[in-house]
Amino acid sequence: MDRYRKLSKYLKEKYGTRVHKIPLSAGFTCPNRDGTISKGGCIFCDPSGSGFATLGPNIPIEEQVSRMIERAERRFKAEKFIVYFQAYSNTYGTPDKLEKLYKSALVDPRIVELDVSTRPDLLPEEVIDVFDKLKKEIDLTVEIGLQTVNYKTLKILNRGHTLSEFIDAVVRLKKRSFNVVSHVILNLPWDDMEDVVETAKILSALNVDGVKLHSLYVVKNTKLAEMFLNNEVKICSVHEYVERVITFLEYLSPEIIIHRLVADPPKEGTIFGNWGMKKQDIVRIIEEEMEKRDSFQGKKYNYLRR
Repeated sequence: MDRYRKLSKYLKEKYGTRVHKIPLSAGFTCPNRDGTISKGGCIFCDPSGSGFATLGPNIPIEEQVSRMIERAERRFKAEKFIVYFQAYSNTYGTPDKLEKLYKSALVDPRIVELDVSTRPDLLPEEVIDVFDKLKKEIDLTVEIGLQTVNYKTLKILNRGHTLSEFIDAVVRLKKRSFNVVSHVILNLPWDDMEDVVETAKILSALNVDGVKLHSLYVVKNTKLAEMFLNNEVKICSVHEYVERVITFLEYLSPEIIIHRLVADPPKEGTIFGNWGMKKQDIVRIIEEEMEKRDSFQGKKYNYLRR
């Protein structure tokens, strides 16, 4: 029995085979880094803008896609692919530029989906119009960073937006029938279990399609690294993280797809990441604990009347 709705199973049911996600770096920056909102960026964001798994922005998108597909075929025996614009804010450009860039990634007939990651305050209607054009040609997912619903924590993180921008972006995307995935960090030092529960409830009320959970990690050359090394923040234990994940899942709608339970820290420059444990070991602990408790996604999903 699956105790939460796994992305791998969902994709296999949808596309009939194993699907592999290809991470891309398109050379974007972020308004929270270039001075439009702030120059500091989010306090946890690594220098690559979470693009450390990509081949880097200096390689043309078409070549990134081809090389990553070849690698995925060899290592994972993947047969179909999702191209994932991952690094920085991937809607930070003019509509014409964005449309050309997204289309440039669709270089292989085995690509079944386009996935674009961005900030909630970078989704004006003209960008959503571009998505509308593209979804007539290919399945399309929009991933939006939220991290937490606690507005005080969002301010500490220097996110440069509040919860309202996230709600507005999701509502407008869902009105136009887009697949929406939210990113959440469950073990932020300034959040407690009430924030974990409220985050699950708000995402459920907004009817998002997927959630990608992250465990907070610390990398060099970030404000968070400075705070961590100065003992200004303390990251909870792995046992507390497991507790938060299980609680989050119990309050989350059972229809929402879980894209990830634990983060993938960079291989280089990480000061703290996943308590020195392998990602799969933390996932195993979560799943074993859910089994022991007879816990499952949506167990406490009784707060909405639909």
